[in-house]
Amino acid sequence: MKDLSYNLDYLELLSNDYPSIRSVSTEIINLRAILKLPKGTEHFVSDLHGEYEAFLHVLRNASGVIKNKIDMLYATSLTEQERKLLATLVYYPEQKLYHLRQQGILTDEWFTLTLYRLVELCRKVASKYTRSKVRKAMPRDFSYILDELLHTSDAEINKHEYYTQIIRSIIDVGRAEDFAIALGNLIRRLSIDHLHVLGDVFDRGPRADIIMDELLRYHSIDFQWGNHDIEWIGAAAGHTACIANVIRNSLRYNNFDVIEIGYGINTRPLANFALEVYADDPCEQFMPLDSHKKAIRSNDARLTAKMHKAIAIIQFKLEGQIIDAHPEYDMQSRKLLGCINPDEGTVRIDGCEYPLTDKMFPTVDFAEPYKLTDGEKMVISSLRRSFVHSEKLQQHMSFMISKGGMYKIYNGNLLFHGCIPLTGSGELDTVNFFGYDMKGKSYLDAADKAVRKLFISKSETPESDFLWYLWCGKKSPLFGKDSFATFESYFTSEPSLLKENKNHYYSHIEDTRVCDMIFTQFGLDPALAHIINGHVPVKTGKGESPIKANGKLYVIDGGFSKPYQETTGIAGYTLISNSYGFSITSHQPFTSVNDVIENDFDLHSAKIMTEHNFERKLVADTDNGIRLRHKIQILSELLDAYKKGLIRERVK
Repeated sequence: MKDLSYNLDYLELLSNDYPSIRSVSTEIINLRAILKLPKGTEHFVSDLHGEYEAFLHVLRNASGVIKNKIDMLYATSLTEQERKLLATLVYYPEQKLYHLRQQGILTDEWFTLTLYRLVELCRKVASKYTRSKVRKAMPRDFSYILDELLHTSDAEINKHEYYTQIIRSIIDVGRAEDFAIALGNLIRRLSIDHLHVLGDVFDRGPRADIIMDELLRYHSIDFQWGNHDIEWIGAAAGHTACIANVIRNSLRYNNFDVIEIGYGINTRPLANFALEVYADDPCEQFMPLDSHKKAIRSNDARLTAKMHKAIAIIQFKLEGQIIDAHPEYDMQSRKLLGCINPDEGTVRIDGCEYPLTDKMFPTVDFAEPYKLTDGEKMVISSLRRSFVHSEKLQQHMSFMISKGGMYKIYNGNLLFHGCIPLTGSGELDTVNFFGYDMKGKSYLDAADKAVRKLFISKSETPESDFLWYLWCGKKSPLFGKDSFATFESYFTSEPSLLKENKNHYYSHIEDTRVCDMIFTQFGLDPALAHIINGHVPVKTGKGESPIKANGKLYVIDGGFSKPYQETTGIAGYTLISNSYGFSITSHQPFTSVNDVIENDFDLHSAKIMTEHNFERKLVADTDNGIRLRHKIQILSELLDAYKKGLIRERVK
């Protein structure tokens, strides 16, 4: 053991928690034992896009982990339908019990069998954790009973009657439903040790706020910000161009409930302005879209279309001002309001003239096309106040900031949403970041710090324009494309103009050499690491695979968002990493919670074991294992200090 004299002050402080040889020895024994437990299960999800029902079901069924455990335990003793019912009871215990009660199924005999099965299943998912960790996850009301049942087998002759009596007493005193609910919640809690959300919780789908409410309660989670998330973070920070984009996206996909009901944003000034200024404008190109990207036509939709066009024009003006203020963004080609010829009804894009599909611009002064009118200034100022003062929005974005980042290194894997900007030859691309040339890890680290600083400041300055750049900039690692063809989609009918070229990263994701270069850049072992990202939907229907570069890279955006599902052919990929290896799951479209409750429907999912460990991974092989070994080392020094008399024991 090394000389301890230099570290005595720290060890003296540590001795307050471990005041004796006995206490420190017990903790060392405990930590060494934990290192030999199997690593916890990690769950990776991406690109949720507000589809709260489908996502929350995937969260509840742990991408099939729970059903797999049930099938393993009861493959020969229960029918498929009985196993499905048990799974539904774990996913939605309150709702399923209510449904069964209405059918008259909840007899004492049914509860006796079901509680036995739930306890056995809970014991199975709890087996990879310490008793202490399981106890901490238990609901307080039933912690003692659960602790006894999970660590007492009814097969033990001496305790069979004891075990049986506990179950019988729970039923006799009328707590069977409450106990079944507690077991279901605990099974779900223990099935997944940690959740990774690889970006784009927001936009397109109906209620991202409901997703965030659920994630706020999740026991262990991190976010890798997506460009749609950063757009909302920017809006919550009061950046007006981000606010305009958030409102426009919500109007375009007819999911305004997240704005008005979810976050209490007052949109009446925008509605009044749009009704007045665009009263005679049919705004045909701005009709909201349904989940199949078809225009919705109704009286409400017509008002939505007017609001949609009003905020889109405000957005284009604000973005033009940003682009002029930041020549380093190299986005002059996106300033298209100034390229309109109102007399000819055309717009010049990349040197070619195209006819406009909409020629009504009542708020645009073509001598100063990016200047807001007084009415537009009033609208965006009112919206900014609502966003900055929405308590729930600020809570959600603060949570996403505190638990999130531009990327994360976790258990030797590299997680991010979009891309690492690359050149055509597959090298790290250089980005001008506030006057400094950066690339790779240094660029993402600097961007991460900037986002946190800008969110806290809540001030709209030239520096805060970086939030908008991360949303849609040419070399944004979250956006990963050279342009956003928003203007073209509204005002032209030329399909070729809608093409958005992806960053060179996406043309190199099958190249193991490039993956290894990225691993080295982030200090990871190329022989063991994986890249896991989302953002670009995998077109399974066209034969694309989410597994790239011989298994070094996973792309797990398979289409949670309904508008993408016709292209992807599925409804999302999720990834599971457990002690045995990696498995990727593809999900079919979700029907409804009612279908699950009433018919025991579960998402039809196809699971592929993509990488199997020859030796089961233990806690010792994880980031937590590194932390535990460091703690063991420090505790061993404290133990040595006690034994050498350098620190006195405080034995009562």
